[in-house]
Parts: sequence; C-alpha cells; structure tokens
Amino acid sequence: MIKINFKQHFSLLVVALILSLGAFAQEKVQKFIDPANMDMSVKPGDDFYEYASGAWIKNNPVPAKETRWGSFNMLRDFNINAVKSILEKAAAQKSAAPGSVEKRVGDFYAAGMDSLTIEKLGYSPIKADLARIKAIKNLTGVLNEMAYMRSNGIASPLYGFFVGQDRKNVEVMIPQLSQGGTTLSDRDDYLKEDKRTKDIQNAYSKYITTLFTLTGSKPAEAQKKAETIFNIEKKLAEAQMSRVEMRDPYKTYNKLSLSELNQKTPGLEWKSILAALKVKGEDTVLVNNPKFFEAISGLLKTIPVNDWKTYLQWNILKGAAPYLSSPFVDANFTYNQVITGQKVQTPRWQRMSQLTDGSIGELLGQLYVKEYFKPEAKARMNVLVENLRKAFAIRIKALDWMSEATKQKALAKLAAFRPKVGYPDKWQNYDGLALNRNTFFKNLRNTNAWGYNYMISRLGKPVDRERFGMTPPTVNAYYSATLNEIVFPAGILQFPFFDPKADDAVNYGGIGSVIGHEMSHGFDDQGSKFDADGNMRNWWTDEDRKRFEAKTQALAKQYDAYTVLGDLHVNGNFTLGENIGDLGGMNVAYEAFKMTEQGLRNEKIDGFTPDQRFFLAWAQVWRGNILPETAAQLIKTDPHSPGPYRTIGPLVNMDAWYKAFDVQPGDKLYKKPEDRIRIW
Repeated sequence: MIKINFKQHFSLLVVALILSLGAFAQEKVQKFIDPANMDMSVKPGDDFYEYASGAWIKNNPVPAKETRWGSFNMLRDFNINAVKSILEKAAAQKSAAPGSVEKRVGDFYAAGMDSLTIEKLGYSPIKADLARIKAIKNLTGVLNEMAYMRSNGIASPLYGFFVGQDRKNVEVMIPQLSQGGTTLSDRDDYLKEDKRTKDIQNAYSKYITTLFTLTGSKPAEAQKKAETIFNIEKKLAEAQMSRVEMRDPYKTYNKLSLSELNQKTPGLEWKSILAALKVKGEDTVLVNNPKFFEAISGLLKTIPVNDWKTYLQWNILKGAAPYLSSPFVDANFTYNQVITGQKVQTPRWQRMSQLTDGSIGELLGQLYVKEYFKPEAKARMNVLVENLRKAFAIRIKALDWMSEATKQKALAKLAAFRPKVGYPDKWQNYDGLALNRNTFFKNLRNTNAWGYNYMISRLGKPVDRERFGMTPPTVNAYYSATLNEIVFPAGILQFPFFDPKADDAVNYGGIGSVIGHEMSHGFDDQGSKFDADGNMRNWWTDEDRKRFEAKTQALAKQYDAYTVLGDLHVNGNFTLGENIGDLGGMNVAYEAFKMTEQGLRNEKIDGFTPDQRFFLAWAQVWRGNILPETAAQLIKTDPHSPGPYRTIGPLVNMDAWYKAFDVQPGDKLYKKPEDRIRIW
C-alpha cells in the first residue's frame, strides 16, 4: 500500500481540471515550470506529488474563506474577480438600455448587493409560501403543493424530476424521474453511526431547529420538527441506491409507461402529477430507481399529513436561507462549517458573483468573453484537440487486448467526437425573464421558474446540440455521452492548463491531458456503453468487454489502496470513470506531445527535459491543500480522486514517467512493468 504524507494537501474535484493563476505572470517573466515550487529533497520515485509541488504546498495554506486551495482555486479566484469587475461596471450603468445584457446583468447583481433592503425584509419573501403549506388539509394538497413548488422554481421535494435525452434514443427528449428528497450530501450521512456522521447529523438538526425558530416556532416545537424531517429523509435515504450503483447506466435506465408506473406506485396517478408539472402529451417516463418510487408510495400513506407539511416547509426554508437576512445566512454558514471546516463566510460580492453566473450565466458570459477570452486560444485549442484525436486513434489501433471488430467501432466513435471551445455560437438570452434591481428574492424565483419552463419547453423539440452545459467563466470541462461531445469553457483556457506563450510540454501536460481526459470518458466504464451517435448500445464483443473490465478492476484496486485520512480510503469503483479518464488522458496527451518538435528533441528548459516538463505540468495542476472536514466529505461525494492521487495514479502506470525521472526498483512508487495498467 502506498501512503503519502498529506499534511492536508489534496486537491479538488472536478472532472475537470483546473488551473492556476497566470495573471501575476504579466508582471514578471513567467517560469511555466518553477523549481521554487518543488521539493527536490524528495525522490520523484518516492513521492512525485511532494517532489513536484512540496514547496508550493508548504507556502500556500487554505485561506480562511476557502475550504481548499490549489491551482484550480487560484484560477477560480482570478475569474471571480474578473467577473466582479464586469458586474460592478454593469450595475453602475443605471441608464443602460432596457432589456440590454448590461442592464439585466447589472440589475440582478445590484439587487443581490442591496443588503440593507434584504435585512429589512427578514423572512417576509417566504411568508406566503409557509402560509400556503400551513393551509394544506390532506394528502392531495401535499402532492399538489409538491408539484407547485417544483414547477414554480421554489423547491424540489421528495424526488428528482428533469427533461433530458432518452439514452437509447438520443434524438428524443423525455421526462425523467430520479431518487431524491434528502438534504445531506450522501445517503450514508443518514445511515452510519460513526462520530463524524453523528456530528453532521447533530449540526443538521441544529440548523433545522434554528431556521424554524427564526420563522416563529418555539424551541421545543422547532426541535420536534427537526426530528420529523430527519426521520422522513432517513426513510428516503434507505430507499436510495448507493453512488456506486447509480454509476451503472443500464441499472438506472427503466423506461415505464405511466400505467406501469401507476401500478408500481399505488395511490399516485402520474398523468395528473405530470400535468401539474406542466408536462402534457407524454405517456412514458424514464425512472432511475423504481424501488425508490415504490417506497415513497408507501411513505405517503403511512406518514401523517402534518409531518409532510413540516417537510415541505423545510424545503422552503433550506432553499431560501442563503438569500434572506443575515440570521438565516449565518445559520446556513454555521451548519456548512461543520461539513467543510471553512473558517469565515465567503464575502457577499463573491457569493453574488457566483449566483449571477449560476442564474443568468449566458448573459454574464457574453460580457466575460468580450473582455477576457482570447480568440487565438480557441484556434490553438482546436489544433490541440485534433492532435489528441490523431494520437488516440494511434493508441486504439495499437491495443493488444482489443479485437479488430471492436477497434473499428471505437475509431468510429472517436471520429464522431464533437469539440466545443470557449462559448456557444448562439447565446441564450432568457427571453421573457423579468429582472428588477429592487427585488432580489423575486429575481431568484423568476430565474428558477424560467429555467424550469425552458426545460419543459424542450419536450417534443429536436435536441439542441449547440447548448453548453457550463457557463463561459467556468473553470472546468466535460464530456457528454449522449451528445458525444467534449466541451471546454473559456474559463479553463488559462495557465497552468494553457498559455499561448508556453512550450508544448507544458500545454500538452496541462490542457492536452484535459482534452485526453475528456476523450477518455467516451471509453471509460460508463462512456464505453454508448455508441458514436450517443445511444446506449453495446458495440463490444463479449471477449473484449471482459478484458476491458479486468483492466478497469485492476485500476479500481490500485486506487482502493490509497489512504486519505486515517483509515479512510479512496473508493476505486466510485472514482473509476475519472481515474480511467486521467490514465487515458495522460497516455494520449503524451503520445500527441511526442509528435511535436519539442517532443522529438531533448533540449532542457530551466533544467528540465521536455518529458520532465510534461509530467511536472500535470502535477502542478493538482497541487493543493484541503481542510480535513472537506476531504472527508468529498471522498463520499466526489467521483474524482484526491489531488495527490490524481497526480501519481496515472504516472505509475506510464513507462515514460519512469524513464523521465529514473524511477528504479526500491522506490516507493515503483511498479513492475508487468504490473503497470494499460487501458487506452
């Protein structure tokens, strides 16, 4: 078992990947690989994470307003400050033309920054909601209220609902139902009895009690409501599948007619429920966990109506608390402190900047790309993508474990990948969305309701393949299996992932590995179950699939051995897709790098060979520190491995890394050549 001294370093999540600040570099000559950030007293073969980033980790503790701090966070911080300047400028333009992007963005942000008005209002923005729930008389009223809350962008109680592509017929949009209804981040937070879990449960109970007390309940009554809510949510958690189970796209694909679903859930009439959800003319739904819906059918009959009313009021309160007066915001932060360990509240301007991006991101995005996105970055990215595609094809053709028949299908899927870079060609302008600089909470409700109605409007229409699933300032990237596309928002196209001035080793080790990572998602344990058109369909021979699964399980076992905190380990099966993405991405990026002029030579820059710079570029993306509370939470909820293991996990399986850093038998990270895992 490999153990690495964390000293709280462990970085981020996110498929994505993610970068450090290059803004400071404009003031001085930038070293894209800086020895000052390294700890060269450590042998690369013993702890490559510490070797590559040890000095940086020591000198960059987690700031009080953060839960982790690394390359991703630094770039995010740069981007959020860039967004702040855009928002403040827009908010100051009180004479901006009605309906203009500047006017709408500025009004939304200005309303969120009007703390004096928000304080005066207290919880009055939700009084009507609480009163409406109080007036409910029976179970029919409960169900009607659930539909009303969801369709008006207020809350999503009891279960999940959305409109998305039919995974087996991706040209069709279909209503989909999913397990849900809980508040804590993972079902195990309701079911386990260890100290940390109990601390979370106690904090949650106090949070519920505080919010009900703030809205007029006596302390004893509020405590009783907390017990009621926890008991309901615990029963929902017991009916949910685990996160590992939920990764199986076949297990979560259950296409049912409304009559079939009615039979499974006595007492629920789904045609009426869908009509209340503004869905008309649909006779079929996709259900990710039918047993969950069978369970809630029973719970609706056995749990008293008054308890359901308490549960619905809680859904109002928890959704509204971060946007009400300071007692509610403070209570929300106090609760989250237990979960994350964060020391001080994130500044209001930052919270409102993030909220603006999350609510009207394509309006804000238009202003962001105009000021901060470099057209040459898009052109360079398109070249990199095509180089990575060529390299991936070479590697597929050379596989010794896959038959020719399956290889041809894999190559067809690779050729069909559609890259999207920067921002959408056609912007979403949120037609019909009303925003006012004097009504912050109403703006939130309006954006939520608009988003819901837009989602419903996609039923019966062709799939929109031009949409981005992330806003332009986002520091992230993603692969969509049903669209078979790889997407890189403008926000990620900055150092240390990408810089037009950097040498190829740095760009291929950074953004090149990201491109390869996203491409590899098309061939991971989930993505490999979808074909070139995005349909969930088996295109493998049985023998090839067995060989593939043997390799992926070996990779899962490798990550299972990594220790995070105490006896808390990485879950190799939960993180498997991302680990395959990292391993495949690094191999493909290296293949592509070796086709470049720099990759063919061996000239050193700042004392490092091209190959060394390639691997160090990857390592500096994942350097970081994290609070232990956040680390413990993410190991349950984040499908990405911790930063140190994202750094070393792929490398110990790559012969080129051993050669670049002269890693020898006896070094702690050494794996025999025959034990190195080679998938894509």
